[in-house]
Amino acid sequence: MPEFKRFDFTENPRRFRPYLRPVADLICAPYLRKYKPRIEYRGGAENVEGPFLLLCNHNAFMDFSVAYKLLKGKNPNFIVAIDGFIGREQLLRNIGCICKRKFTNDPILVRKIKKVLDRGDIPVIYPEARYSLCGTTAVLPESLGQMAKLFRVPVLILICHGHHINSPFWDTSHERGIPYDEAEFTLLFTKEELKELPVDEINRRLVEAFQYDEFAWQKEKGIVINDPKRADGLDKVLYQCPHCGKEYGMTSEGTRLKCSFCGKSWEMTELGELKADEGETEFSHIPDWYEWERANVRKEVEEGRYSTGVMPVTVKSLPNAKKFIDVGSGTMVHDMEGFRVKLDDPSKSDTTEINLKAADTYSVHIEYRYLFKNGDCVDLNTRDDTWYVYPHDCDFAVTKMALATEELYFAEKRKKGKEVKPGLA
Repeated sequence: MPEFKRFDFTENPRRFRPYLRPVADLICAPYLRKYKPRIEYRGGAENVEGPFLLLCNHNAFMDFSVAYKLLKGKNPNFIVAIDGFIGREQLLRNIGCICKRKFTNDPILVRKIKKVLDRGDIPVIYPEARYSLCGTTAVLPESLGQMAKLFRVPVLILICHGHHINSPFWDTSHERGIPYDEAEFTLLFTKEELKELPVDEINRRLVEAFQYDEFAWQKEKGIVINDPKRADGLDKVLYQCPHCGKEYGMTSEGTRLKCSFCGKSWEMTELGELKADEGETEFSHIPDWYEWERANVRKEVEEGRYSTGVMPVTVKSLPNAKKFIDVGSGTMVHDMEGFRVKLDDPSKSDTTEINLKAADTYSVHIEYRYLFKNGDCVDLNTRDDTWYVYPHDCDFAVTKMALATEELYFAEKRKKGKEVKPGLA
């Protein structure tokens, strides 16, 4: 078997190298100049110098530009997924970025964040750990409150609006053309408050502060998106027809979404709402459709019948930040037990299979048309490797797998008599 060099997660985080600030400025400048983000300071955030913990929502790459503008002149350390390091590891390390494999328990990361705070710098964390699928809050890890209490530094939150509307995760091929964006920068906890508050209350406030809805924001602000391809890719998220109930038959093109089974179609209006071309509009608000799909997945889980069946897949490995490695074909099953992926030819990789139990996997990262439009995939992480798993020649929706991962985790918690708290995993 080949032996792949693994990413070195043990190196201490570097401080932002001053000579690289012009490079960061250059990367962020086009977006900041084009959209001139409006940042509202709340709760006394303007008076906090640092060090502090900054938590941000995550809808598009533009989120980083707003955070960078906000922290100009300070020393931020952004937590970045390993695929963001591909081909530019030393650059990202030298601008202070800290590498992480998504949705894995990582005690080393906690120690690194502590080092950053101890030297007076600012760790920047995106606790949702993925771009929002439909412009609403993703589940937050329950350990977030424990971590905030452990560090005992002020906790500030940056919530950006407009990025999902402009460049939705389900189709990042072009910008939709928002006239502006907004953000709220809020001091949520002082270090004195963290000392006194119980973890449950810290988590409750974190969940509350992280609530956002991009389509509701668009409608409230009256932002018109007249892009002729504004609905392209929406079927990636809305994979089940609410009219006939069938899955995997939705298509999207231009401004319309259509079910290939029953023929019903909907227009995505300039204000981001859905309107049936004929008959009842089941869901005018896109997140409501998405949550209806979640409820259907939850029912399958509760009845013990959720399963993708055995799917043929191709697998690409990312053991380090150099490049993706094609490790061949295999099979994947996602069912009540969790994920099981096995390679057909084990000689191509030093890891021959990945098994992630439902009870240990609170969420999963997915991609649409990833790697030069190779297809939709699920990326599964261990501490040593990340597999990008591409199903093919079968009916599937990676969005459903993402929803099922969360619902399976919650079901496992309930089995153990543990409370499932809103918005937390």
